[in-house]
Amino acid sequence: MYILDSMSYQKYQSWENPRCQIMKAMKLARPMSRELCLTCKGGRLLCGLNSCPLLQRINIQIPIREKLSDTIFGPSPSIFVGWKDYPNVFVGPLTSLDNENPSLLDDPGKWYGLDFGDIIQMRSILVRSKRPENIFSRDKFIEENQELALSVKPVDVEVQFKTKPSYKMSFSPISQPMGPSGELKDLKIVDNPKIPRKVDSVVLDNIRASEGVLSLYKEDFDVYYLTRVLSSGTLGLKSKRKLVPTRWSITAIDDIIGKEILKKMREYPSLNEYRVYSNTYLENHFEILLIPGNWEFEQFEAWAPNTLWTMSYKKPVIIEEHEGFYGRTDYAIKEGGGYYAGRFSVIEALGEMRRQARVVIFREIYETYVVPVGVWEVRENVRNAFRNPHKKFNTVQEALNDIKTRLRIPIKDYIEKSEILRQRRIVDFT
Repeated sequence: MYILDSMSYQKYQSWENPRCQIMKAMKLARPMSRELCLTCKGGRLLCGLNSCPLLQRINIQIPIREKLSDTIFGPSPSIFVGWKDYPNVFVGPLTSLDNENPSLLDDPGKWYGLDFGDIIQMRSILVRSKRPENIFSRDKFIEENQELALSVKPVDVEVQFKTKPSYKMSFSPISQPMGPSGELKDLKIVDNPKIPRKVDSVVLDNIRASEGVLSLYKEDFDVYYLTRVLSSGTLGLKSKRKLVPTRWSITAIDDIIGKEILKKMREYPSLNEYRVYSNTYLENHFEILLIPGNWEFEQFEAWAPNTLWTMSYKKPVIIEEHEGFYGRTDYAIKEGGGYYAGRFSVIEALGEMRRQARVVIFREIYETYVVPVGVWEVRENVRNAFRNPHKKFNTVQEALNDIKTRLRIPIKDYIEKSEILRQRRIVDFT
């Protein structure tokens, strides 16, 4: 295994004196447009280019060349479905170059506590094979990929590439970092996929995709497994089944399950106290404020200057998204998948409490958030905040006074943008 410069050096490095490979690569990159880049974060290519010029510059070369060849045998924990040129997309299995704990490589629910170096190291040994397919394709290759996606344990495969896979890393604000990739020539499954009986039953049913997702979620299949099941095109009315790009399925699962829990949660009694939950992980700090009242949700993303997306800013940038009691009808484009991941984890926690509340999430992204690792980081940050001991308060003022001691940005800057908190005068909170 290779050794990447440790992120523990972050507090000793700066943009003037970068030490790790990531920050050295980022120093060379510059955003095209301040507002456009921060909204897009490389995820939707709003600039009209074929790839994000910022993410392309972060070309971290990992010394695994000796393990790469035009034929690879190893365990496959999952598949990946691309989104470019939709409805004609690249699809194929992810294959591990290492037999040690391959199930961990594509299961972000088990990554909490790993640092940037750990995550990049782990993902670098997962090779993406890809072949162009229409989303409605039902050929043998798609059936084989569906078996890999449905299996709850990695399946041994032999993948043959047209040429030796390239070995650079790629990053996305929605999905996990991707390692080497190559266009697939042939795929052989040499092991028996382990597909649970309940999953087989749902796949055989002629029901809507959302119904299938909810049926499996109620059987304790986690969101990460459900993401790849939905992506594989095995759910939905049989006449309409199709592949779903992985990045889209991630947000779709958060939204489908969140909305279902909300149906019951809107009937639960209100929380009768003010609560504050906190957590910090991967250079993201979260403060979660629960206010007595009917369901309402607001999430702030406060980006420090000098992150990948805010290099041209001299002051922090605060983004806000909000929804009322009945939810929202439009996509939260300013925060994208991060909004739905945060909202899902809050809904999940309130559902377990059997309470509803007005919720405000303060998310501060520090300048040492060097590369995007996917929205799982938001989901697991919020989940772990609710696992931490919380604080109780008698008034919203007391709660905000506590929160502001851990925020880097003055609380009044948030209140000025807030749909929930600015109902009171700003001077009441200073």
